[in-house]
Amino acid sequence: MNPVRSLVLAIAIMIAPGSVRAQSAVTVGVSVDRGKSATVPSLAGLRIPVRDSAWWVPLASGVIPGYGQILLGQDRFVPYLAVEAYALAGYMSRKATFIRERSRYQALARDIARAFVPGNEALGTWDYYEAMEKHLESGVYNRTPGTGPFSPEIDTSTFNGAIWLKARQLSQWPNPNIEPDRASAPYRAAMAFYATHAVTPEYRWTWRNAQLEWDQYRQIIRRGNDASREARHYIAAVAVNHVLSMLDAFVTLRLRGGVGAPRGTFELTGYLPIR
Repeated sequence: MNPVRSLVLAIAIMIAPGSVRAQSAVTVGVSVDRGKSATVPSLAGLRIPVRDSAWWVPLASGVIPGYGQILLGQDRFVPYLAVEAYALAGYMSRKATFIRERSRYQALARDIARAFVPGNEALGTWDYYEAMEKHLESGVYNRTPGTGPFSPEIDTSTFNGAIWLKARQLSQWPNPNIEPDRASAPYRAAMAFYATHAVTPEYRWTWRNAQLEWDQYRQIIRRGNDASREARHYIAAVAVNHVLSMLDAFVTLRLRGGVGAPRGTFELTGYLPIR
């Protein structure tokens, strides 16, 4: 399950007052006499005075989930801290996995697909490694180096060939297979696109005669992608946990007459259907 959804469900269950049963409806009631000050019960030998009207209490929960609940004398700070620890541990674990897999696919690309390229230690962007996953070969950058006018790769089965075809199509050549005047605007636009997106000689690659390694490379890329996506989910769970803890503290203060709420007795009754 998505960590963010799991987080919301877990907190809702742990902080919901009353008894919750499956296939039933639960009525939640809260009656608060506003304006009264209190003191948090002893926590590890420390007694913290409750400040119902302190505007910074919700912000404290926004910084450290559960801290506002501690200041307000509520034992439901425990689930917030537990979720925070769980989400941060999950993020660090998945982030470490992503870094490990990234190092693996970069090394495989360098040692196999780019073994023939002098100075193949240079690292590419993410888009570059993703292109290596999808294309057997990069193709050449210039088919006539030093022997004539610049000639882009035309083999569309290669990455550069596919880029040159896309450049011709986007530049609105009358016929993508017939070269217009090289001084024309469509030709110059196509060349500019190709120069920006095509792979230059120092980044050439080929997986030819290395099908096994190419398959392994693609598996590593997918594992790295999965780890990166899951790490983002855990970070989102951390953010949601902070917000929920802050809102919880704010609502509690309002019910107690703090943060500008009117004084007096206030009763809140809710009906929570459980399926």
